[in-house]
Formats: sequence, structure tokens, C-alpha cells
Amino acid sequence: MADRVVIIGGGQAGFSLAAKLRALKDPRPITILSAEDVAPYQRPPLSKKYLLGEMEFARLLLRPLDWYAQNDVELRLSAFVEQIDRDARRLRMQDGSTLDYGVLVLATGATPRTLPAALGGDLSGVYVMRDKRDADRLAEEMRPGRRVLIIGGGYIGLEAAAVARHKGLEVTVIEMADRILKRVAAKETADAMRDIHQRHGVSIRESTGLRRLLGHEGHVVAAELADETTIKVDFVIVGIGVSANAELAQLAGLDVGNGIAVDAFSRTSDPQIFAVGDCAELPWEDGRVRLESVQNAVDQAEAAASAIAGGADAYRPKPWFWSDQYDVKLQIAGFNLGYDETVTRPGSREGSLSVWYFRQGRFIAVDAINDAKAYVTGKKLLESDLQPDRLILADPAADLKQLLG
Repeated sequence: MADRVVIIGGGQAGFSLAAKLRALKDPRPITILSAEDVAPYQRPPLSKKYLLGEMEFARLLLRPLDWYAQNDVELRLSAFVEQIDRDARRLRMQDGSTLDYGVLVLATGATPRTLPAALGGDLSGVYVMRDKRDADRLAEEMRPGRRVLIIGGGYIGLEAAAVARHKGLEVTVIEMADRILKRVAAKETADAMRDIHQRHGVSIRESTGLRRLLGHEGHVVAAELADETTIKVDFVIVGIGVSANAELAQLAGLDVGNGIAVDAFSRTSDPQIFAVGDCAELPWEDGRVRLESVQNAVDQAEAAASAIAGGADAYRPKPWFWSDQYDVKLQIAGFNLGYDETVTRPGSREGSLSVWYFRQGRFIAVDAINDAKAYVTGKKLLESDLQPDRLILADPAADLKQLLG
């Protein structure tokens, strides 16, 4: 049908857009094309409770299967799109079939970066963590006493390290930069998280790159590091970031930067095509960013659905993130891009703290480690565009509620 809304991608963003269109009573047919063989599900628990065996997959489903039929949403699984014909508003599928659209939404997500074959990336026993298949493969490897090397000291790597230690494995994390979380957090946050992992028995080796993985009969058995040491391993987890899945958009001639370029309404350079979630590069202050988070996937998708349904409100991101490691909850409000100053404040509980980020004197983000009060306060300040009183913030005895007036 010429008025059909077709969504490429069955992740959080694609599902959220479909659900919002139905909540807005949009009558058009909706088709979700998912490359996976299971219905849309929550991804964050995959690398935590699901991998630990504490949550069944059925609990991760965003909706039961019958929801799709009840809401006139066609869900096609294991569906792969090869080409977008923008002139005809038609998709060509891998199986040779075609599908016409009135509005097309690209919710194609992102793909974990892998190690090149020259470094041993093609050996068996080398994994990334992104979807259910990855989690299922890793679950088979997570047995007490085994040795795992985690390449990359970002949030994905550290969350994997926490799960592996919980399962009784010997864990080594290597980070090429001079500290973990270098790209995403201040030194104070990194120091606190490093201390937590080391107290749980994780070996963290910073300023240490990988020279190559060594294999035996095609399976990884050791890693040769840049500091000329070699460590034995049973398997490897690669956590060195992700790349936006923008190939389809690029082939179709859409504008692509560090992701599929969209405007404040999530429209691409073709007004009949939208992009949402991890694949989209959106306006942010005076520049453009990709926001890799569940919160952005949901909020941007719902805003795009409103625009598709005829709304006129631009999407104004209010980012927040979280990371669960051991019994530690790291909550982040705001986006610390370009910060030039931080204020660290101890929390009321032992080991809790918050790191407040400023850029040119303006408050832009907060990291809260087991400090819900700091997180909630910082989030409210950002949503209200208020600036915290530095004297109150710097006084550990002061009540953070005073910052809200």
C-alpha cells in the first residue's frame, strides 16, 4: 500500500515508533522488518541478568507476539533489505520480493566493531556483545575458572567484566588509552569504577593495546599484548565501540555522516524517510551527535512518530544513561561532550559519589555512582535548564535539594 509505514529494524527504536503511532491512533498499515529471528526485545538485560541466567528471554520481549496482530502491525522476522528505491518508494528484499512504502523509517541500529583477521579476529572464541545470539554464545563460555580477555575499557567491556567475575571467571581487561572510560567519563568516575573492579578481582591493564591473538587449531588460546607480555585465554570479548548501520541509507543517496543525518524531526535528506535510534546523527546544540542509549531510542522514535502523524514539535534530547556493574549503579544525566571542569561530591552512602560536569561554566551532565539523589537532582536541573549553586555543590554537608530552589 502506498500509505504504508515501513520500519527497517526490530530493535527498541523501531518498536517504539510503531507503538507510538498506534497510541496516536494513526490508521496506516505498519510493517516492521527485523533481521533477527525473534520479536523485538530489551537489549540492556542481555549483557546482565540474561547472561547471568537470572532472567528468561520471554521476559525481555517488549510485547507478547499477539500484540502485533491486535494492533495491525505486521512483523516480518529474518527480513533483509537490499535496496531502497526512493523514486518508486519501494524496497527490494534479499529474497527478491519488493515492498512499497509511503513513509520509511530507518531504525537499523549499530554494529559492534570487530578485530581484523590480521589480529586474530577470525579465530573462534572471539565474541562481541550486541544481540541475543551473542549473549547465547557467550553464556556457553561463561564457566567458573575459565580465563577471559576483554578488549576495551568502556561501559560494554566493564559490564562484561562484572558478569564474568560474578560467574567465577578469571578476567583481564586491556585498554589502549591511558585509562578506562577515557572517551565517555571523567577521570574521577573512571578511578571509582576501576577501584570497584579491582576489588572484585579484575585485572585492568591500561595503556595496553593488543598486538595479536594467538590460536591453536583455529581457536584463540592466548593474547600477545603491546607491552610484549603474553597471557593465556579461553575466550575473548571485544568491546571497542560500534558503528552506525548506515550502508542502506548511503546506497540510497541519503546524507550520511557519523550515522544517518536527520533534522530536528528525525527526517533524513529525503522527507519521506526518517531515521531513529543508534543509526541516526541528530542536531545537538551547535553540532551533531549520535546518542547510543535506550532512552534516546525510545524518545527520538516517539517524537518521530508524532512528526509522521502530523505533529510539529521538534525533538529536543534530554539524555540519560545507566550502567549496572556488580551491586553498583552508575546513572548519568546529560551529555558531557566538551566538558572542561568537574566537581566531585561524596554521597551519603559509603563508596557513593557524584561527578558534575561543566563547560565554560555551564552545568551539562552528572555521573552518579550509587547516589540516586545526585542523579535525580542533576536530571531535574538539566530538564529545567537551571545552574547549580557552586557553594552548595562543593559543600558535602549541604542538602542537594537546595540546588532546585
